[in-house]
Formats: sequence, structure tokens, C-alpha cells
Amino acid sequence: MKIVSKDTFPRNSQFYKFSLYGFLKNLKFFDPFIILFFREMGLSFLEIGTLFSIREITINVFEIPTGVIADTYGRRISMIFSFISYILSFLIFYFFPGFGIYAGAMVFFAGGEAFRTGTHKAMILEYLKINNLLQFKVDYYGHTRGWSQFGSAVSSLIAAALVFYSGSYKIIFLSSTIPYVFALFLMISYPKELDGDIAHGEENGTLSKTKKQIMVTLEGFASLFKSRRTLRGLFNSSFFDAVFKTIKDYLQPVIRQYALLLPLIVALEEDKRVSVIIGVVYFTLFILTSISSRNSDKLSRKMKSLTRAINLSFLFGALLIVVTGILFNFHLYFPAILIFVLYYMLENIKRPMNVGYISELISSRVMATGLSGESQLKALFVAVLAPLMGFLADKIGVGGGFIVFAVVLVCSFPLIAVGRKSNHEG
Repeated sequence: MKIVSKDTFPRNSQFYKFSLYGFLKNLKFFDPFIILFFREMGLSFLEIGTLFSIREITINVFEIPTGVIADTYGRRISMIFSFISYILSFLIFYFFPGFGIYAGAMVFFAGGEAFRTGTHKAMILEYLKINNLLQFKVDYYGHTRGWSQFGSAVSSLIAAALVFYSGSYKIIFLSSTIPYVFALFLMISYPKELDGDIAHGEENGTLSKTKKQIMVTLEGFASLFKSRRTLRGLFNSSFFDAVFKTIKDYLQPVIRQYALLLPLIVALEEDKRVSVIIGVVYFTLFILTSISSRNSDKLSRKMKSLTRAINLSFLFGALLIVVTGILFNFHLYFPAILIFVLYYMLENIKRPMNVGYISELISSRVMATGLSGESQLKALFVAVLAPLMGFLADKIGVGGGFIVFAVVLVCSFPLIAVGRKSNHEG
């Protein structure tokens, strides 16, 4: 057996598979242009928020059943279903435009999210457990997440080039199917041991045993809500991530306004001008967030505790959001973009911390279900927050919406701040 240094983890073939997964699944070429695409199609911000809400409600409905499927029948099967569902949604977006059709595409996309979220993290943690590497969970997940952000950086350049040369946003959906087909085959190559402890059907009474296995998994999920400490960890992570997921794409209108004011590329058509600036900004953004993900463990170690790091990053995130909103309202687009980039970086520092913290509170037996439960909470929050942000953007502007959301974060903090377990907690 390979000897592992006390200060690092082995960079073996499975580590590179995990990293490649992160790279491929983040080659979503539509991400830097999704709001602009919908706006070009004539949708209001409220309609866009409604589509995002449909996506999240569907995720909410599917999340626990798909988590149970992952824990009961195998995580690889869950991931394969995920990428098939994603690919179907991309094809619908490309071939069948229209608000109602987009709602259907969002349902397929939500299916992909529901089968994936929590499941792949559980596979990583299962691998670390099998190989006695759990002490590296924050660092390991941070490195693989860093590859995800690098994939987003590459994706932004490719997407910008596609929009620049095609003159259409539609092409980015068709192109996104290519890396997802590769990711589908990558999932097939994962070892069976990462499926976790699943029900086997070799003996008589397979149906009865499967039902029992599902009940055990559901009971494990229910147990997550019996501990106040676990609840705070789940809500802290899911609510902060939900706010980020709700407002992150509204960087695109900010960049668009900035691009239209730049004299250096005024000779280009508007769409080409916007595509160039979005490509540059998002590439820089994701390179920086990749670096921040890789250094999440180092930064958290400099704090007195992981819980302190999580709490401070939560409050700092609210500060960055309100500053971005104020700058946007005063038409200071370039500094608003810079501050929002810092917010992106913070999210990718905080996320590995949250995963590491939550993994300490959840049994490995129901890890996929537990992390899917956290994702379900996030989806529920986004389902409510996305139409609200759309409504605010229509009524008081994107900047005003940011300010409102920052206030909501600060007000929620006393209720969901994480801390050490007290003698009275379960």
C-alpha cells in the first residue's frame, strides 16, 4: 500500500477522475450568458426568476428520492441518470424555444441536478473513508472543486468564442452536450466500491430487502434534523449557497452595461462586444475562484476554528453583496464587477469548509442522502428567492435587489450561525 504523507494526499488515477469530473461538468457554456439569453428571448426578470424557481422546486421534489436511489442502488447509476437528463435539457433549449418549453427543459435540468448533487460528494468522501484519508477532506474536496472552477474558466472563453462567431446564444446549449457525453462515460468508469453500502438482490425477498433498505436510508435522513448542531450546519450552508446561486448570474447585466461603455471596442457590434468582455471577466473570475478553492483548507486552518471561518465568511459575503449593489446603483460598473468577483471567490472558499463541517455531523452510511438533503434545502430557498430577486430587479433594479438580499443574509445569521456542540444538543 502506498504510504501517504501526513501533510498531503495521493494524486492517483481516482483523484484525477474526480478532478476531470469537476472540469467536465462545469463546461456549461450557457452559464455566462443565461440571463442575457433569456432577456434576448423577451423574458422579464420575473419570468427568468420563475424559470429558476421551477428548476429548484423540481429539484426539491426529486432530491430525496434520488438521494435514496443513490444510497440504495448505487451512486454511479445516479450519476449516469444525471448526465442523461442534463443532455436532454440542453437539446430542448436548443431546438424548442419558448417560455413553456423552457419550463420543461428546466425540469430535465433539475433532474440532472437532483441525481448529481450530494451524490458525487458522497463518492469522494466514500473514497477518502476507504483509503483512510478523511483528515484531508477539506483539502481534497477543495482541490477537486478547484478543477471545477478551472473548467468554468475554460468554458467562459469557449462560450464567448461561440457567441462571437455565431452571433447567437443558442449554440452554447448544443455545444454543452459534448463535454457531458464525455462525463457520462467517465461515470461508467468509476469503481464499484464508490457505490457505497447498497442493497443486493441475490437472495429471495429482494423487494422486501430493498424496501427495508429505503426505510433505513429515510430514517437516516430524518435523524439529521434531530440535532440542533446539524440543523445549523445544514441551514448555514444551504442558505448562503442559495443566495449566491440566486444572484450570481445577475453579474451578466452588470458586465453588459460596462461593455457598452468601453470605447476601445466600440467598433464591434453590441453582442460581440458583450461576448468579449464576458469571456474575459468570467475567465479571470473562475481562475481566481479555482485558486481560492484550492486554498480553502489553508485559509480555514489560519482561523481559530472551522466554525469561526464559516461564520466570518458568511458575514463577509453579505458585506460584499451590499457593496456591489451600491456601486451598481451609482453606475460604477467596473468596481462593482471587482467586488462581485471577490464574492465569487468567497463562495468557493466557504463551500469546501461547509462540506467538511457537514461531513463531521453525518454518518457515512447516509452521506449521499444527507448531502442531498442539504442540496434540497438550498433548492427550496432558491425556489423562493429567485422570483423575489426577479421581481426586485424589475421594480428597483439589480443593485437594489442585491442590497435587499444582503440585509436578509445579515438578519438570518443569528439563527444559523454554526458553533461547537453544547452539552444540551443531540
